[in-house]
Amino acid sequence: MIGQLEAKHEAVRAEARVLAASVESFAMEADESSTLHEGIAEALRSSALSELMVPAAYGGRFESVDPLAVCLAREALMKTSSHLDSLFALQGIGSYAIARAGSEEQRHEWLPKVASCETFAALALTEPVAGSDLKGITTTVEERNGELILNGAKSFISNAGVAGFYTTLARDGDGYSLLLVPADVDGLAVEPAPELIAPHVLGDLTFNDVVLPASARLGEPGQAFGHVLATLAVFRISVAGAAVGLMEGALEEAVRHTREREQFGRPLSRHGPVASLLADSWADLESARFLTYETASMAAQDAAENLDRSSLAKLHATEAACRVVDRSVQCMGRWGLIRGSKIEKYYRQARPMRIYEGASEVLRLGIAARLVREVP
Repeated sequence: MIGQLEAKHEAVRAEARVLAASVESFAMEADESSTLHEGIAEALRSSALSELMVPAAYGGRFESVDPLAVCLAREALMKTSSHLDSLFALQGIGSYAIARAGSEEQRHEWLPKVASCETFAALALTEPVAGSDLKGITTTVEERNGELILNGAKSFISNAGVAGFYTTLARDGDGYSLLLVPADVDGLAVEPAPELIAPHVLGDLTFNDVVLPASARLGEPGQAFGHVLATLAVFRISVAGAAVGLMEGALEEAVRHTREREQFGRPLSRHGPVASLLADSWADLESARFLTYETASMAAQDAAENLDRSSLAKLHATEAACRVVDRSVQCMGRWGLIRGSKIEKYYRQARPMRIYEGASEVLRLGIAARLVREVP
């Protein structure tokens, strides 16, 4: 797969690299911001890259969302700016349930705006008492006189405060439903979330007797988890793509430093222990890249069937990213510890990737179960 991408995928990668290069001069500033950085937002709007997140029938690039194309884009964007990567990723993560289960009216109203970045998207799942255990959520929706009444709270929601809508998970009688909640609806309040070690646009939501039309449900009542799993099936693998980009950026920083800095009369890169750190990191990077591309190609054929393999790629790539960044810091010595440097930024950005969109420990349970089923 590496070096054998189709022309359409090579074009996506080149396009994403151009977009990433256009924000290089202010990427460090943007990546320290927990509010929307207008320079990043405008760059994404000016590009056509968000078309990758929407089917062609509603203004998108391809007939359906292509997981490999999304991976390649996130790889390029994350290497330069996590702020840019997050905004791009959420366009798909927040809107995919609309493409999958929304009515034609919902699709035509929202998806073209997502594709053009006229509107930013968000997915509201997590709550103060429910993270990996989504069946533990307490947000509820009740039908009264033909309307839906939404009450509850969501926490650590990416794009909170800038999104035009929130695809929101709620208890619906004995089941769970996804609701399309416009950001300007009465009764919805947004508060800043606690600052993270790797900031991005993040907030907490409160729904206080929010009134929605019955048509706000995405799909049939009680079918939410099918739509959530479908979203994960397409986009979880893209986290691996972002991890590959982060790894590549960190390793390049370490290589430049060790090639140029001399100790004991020769470059650091020619000292055995440092060379070993570099070699192991390159092995981690390329094995993660290969697994990610292969798995994304499989997901493009059947995302649901390959969800466990996407989990495997996400697990491997995000765990490898932490190893690679840590080795890179070690190679650079005290220069790797400087606050505000690229390598320090990568160090902070790598750690959350092992938690969001499936914590490593939770993913291992599903991966092991799949392995046990497959071994004859």
